Amino acid sequence: MIEFKHVSKTFHGKKIIDDISFQIPDGEFVVLLGESGCGKTTTLKMINKLILPSDGTVEINGRDISHMDTIALRRRMGYVIQQIGLFPHMTIRENIEIIARMKSKDKDRMEENAIRLMNMVNLDPATFMDAYPSEMSGGQQQRAAIARALMTKPAIVLGDEPTGNLDSVTSMEVVGLLKNCAKKYHQTVILVTHQEEVAQMADRIIRIEDGRIAE
Repeated sequence: MIEFKHVSKTFHGKKIIDDISFQIPDGEFVVLLGESGCGKTTTLKMINKLILPSDGTVEINGRDISHMDTIALRRRMGYVIQQIGLFPHMTIRENIEIIARMKSKDKDRMEENAIRLMNMVNLDPATFMDAYPSEMSGGQQQRAAIARALMTKPAIVLGDEPTGNLDSVTSMEVVGLLKNCAKKYHQTVILVTHQEEVAQMADRIIRIEDGRIAE
């Protein structure tokens, strides 16, 4: 379970997050919904310590993450962002396997997992395994980014506007893939978006306005 307890964040004297509290049970697909600048991305980034609270605590399974090893914490999480973030000089295989290689040297097992995940996100391994990101559409690149995020079977998957640069049809496909993969592996997914149609696919919506939970 992820829990925010009276969390606030101030940047340069301006309060971006103002005393928010909520819980996210294991295995839930949750959307943080709000307009640009409302504080939803700041909230998301406090889960993996990219941003630290000014006040309050963020806990995972009852432990204050400020006391946890940052690298170990982040290795338990997958991260998908709007800019996709694939390394352009690496093949799709290398991109998907890069985090897993930090944990294991079993190349055969990694390749098996990469192929399995590519099939799961509707990317033909025979076509795309050794392709480069520049040879793929934006939707295909985002599917590869999802495969990379799921490669180590993280307990928590964070998505920061992962559909922001995609058309509406592709957006719904990508969010559907995230949701289905998360259900299969009982992962907790927290997704930031400003798109109402994307939010409606969630188990629960947390609407943020001006740094506060509005609904």
